[in-house]
Amino acid sequence: MKRSLWLQEIADELTPTAPLREDLSVDVAIIGGGFVGLWTALRLLELEPQCRIVILERDICGGGASGRNGGFVMSWWPKISSLVAQCGKEEALRLARASEANIGEIGEFCAQHGIDAHFRRGGWLWTATSDAQRGAWKGVQRTCESLGEQVFRSLPDNEVQRRAGSRQHLEGVIEASNATVQPARLARGLRRVALEKGVRIFENTPVDDIQRSEPAVLRTPSGSVTARRVVLATNAWAAQIPELSRVVLPVTSTIVATHPIPRRLEQIGWTGGESITDSQLMVDFYRTTQDGRIAFGKGTGMINYASRIDASFDDNPRLSEETEKDFRRTYPNLADEPISHAWCGPIDRTYDSMPVFGHLEGAPHIFYGIGWSGNGVGPSRLGGRILASLVLGRSDEWSRCGLVGRRPKSFPPEPIRYFGGLLVRGAVQRKEEQEAQNRKPSWLDLRLSKFAPVGLEDKSA
Repeated sequence: MKRSLWLQEIADELTPTAPLREDLSVDVAIIGGGFVGLWTALRLLELEPQCRIVILERDICGGGASGRNGGFVMSWWPKISSLVAQCGKEEALRLARASEANIGEIGEFCAQHGIDAHFRRGGWLWTATSDAQRGAWKGVQRTCESLGEQVFRSLPDNEVQRRAGSRQHLEGVIEASNATVQPARLARGLRRVALEKGVRIFENTPVDDIQRSEPAVLRTPSGSVTARRVVLATNAWAAQIPELSRVVLPVTSTIVATHPIPRRLEQIGWTGGESITDSQLMVDFYRTTQDGRIAFGKGTGMINYASRIDASFDDNPRLSEETEKDFRRTYPNLADEPISHAWCGPIDRTYDSMPVFGHLEGAPHIFYGIGWSGNGVGPSRLGGRILASLVLGRSDEWSRCGLVGRRPKSFPPEPIRYFGGLLVRGAVQRKEEQEAQNRKPSWLDLRLSKFAPVGLEDKSA
C-alpha cells in the first residue's frame, strides 16, 4: 500500500500493535481505527470510565482516510441549507454552532495531550476560479444571515488573490474559524491517548465476519471478540455491508504535494495558513504545510463496480496527473516547482454529502456512523459523541441528533450505479473543464451533471 506524505513523515512512529490472537469479551468493540473510531472510544471512556473497549483495525490506525486527507478542520456551516432541510432550523443551528466550537476544542485537546498535529487556525477561503463558479456561496451566506449568523465574510477580490497567492482566484469569502492539521499526526496522537486510557487496539486485524447475535461476535483471522455493543467506523469500507451498500459510495480523492518551498510561498503571498477550495463539483482543495509545502487535492470521483476498494484507490497515476493539471492551472506562477508526492484515498460519499448514524437492520446493538463525504477531520469528533450516546443508550442531544436514523437518498443498484456513475463523472469532468476555460459546456453535459451527488458545500445554482 502506498502511504500518504503525512504517514511517510512519521514513518518511524507507525509500529503497529500486535494483531488479535485470542478470544475476548468486551463491552464495546469498534471496527475501524480512524478518527471516528478513536473519538468514539475516547468519548465512551469520558462518559463511562470503566467501559471495556476494543478497536479492531485492518491496517494501522490512521492508515485509511484519516491519514490520507487534506487536513482541513472544517465546520458544518457550508452545509447549513442541507442541515435545515434535514433537521429543522433549531437543530441545524445547534449542530453548525457545535461544529464551529469543535474546531477550537480539537486544538485544545491536542495541546492538553501533547499531540503535535500542526494545528493552525488560518481560516478557509471559499473561492471562484472561473466565471461559472462566481457567487457559489451566496445561498449559504443568505441562509446563515437569515438565521442570525455572520459566518462567511466577503473579501475584496484583490485580497482573495493576495491571500491565496494566485490571480486565478476571482472572488471569494472566508470562514475564519477553520483550521488545518497534519492529519496522520492527529490520528496517531488520538491512538496514543486511547492506549494510555486503557483502550485495547489490535492493528493488522481485519474483521472477517460479524455475527449479529446478542452479544455480537466478531471473527478475525486468529481470534474473536464477543461484544455487547459494536460500532462500525469503517468509512468507505462500510459499502460492503448489504444494507449500507446504497447509502455510501466509495469515490477517490487525490492529493499531490510539492517539495518545501517556503520562500516561494512568501513571494506569492500565501503566508497566512489559509485552507482554500474552489467551487467545482469535483472540488479542488489546497493548503500549505508547516515546512512550506503546498498539498493540492482534487475530488477525482473515480468509482469501481460493486464499490470495490482496490489498489487503484491508493495510487493512481492518471488521477494524480488530473490533480497536478489543476494545480498548474491554479498556480501558473509556480510552474517550475516539481511535485514530490502523490497519493489517493477513498471517501464515503452519501448522496447529500452529510453523515448518517443508526444501527443495522434487526441489530439494535450494532451502530454505524458513516458518510463523511470529504469533511470528516473536524466533524468526526462530533460523530464520536453521537455514537457514544447511542452505544450507552443515553437520551441526550446527541442520541436525538437530527442526523440519527435519517434515510438519505439512495444510490442506484448495480449495474446502474457503476455505468451511470461513469457517465455522470465524464459529464462533470467535461463541464468543469469547459468552465475552467470560461467556455459554455454542452447542454447534455449540463443535464447529466445534475445527477451527481451534492458536493462539499451547498452551492447556489
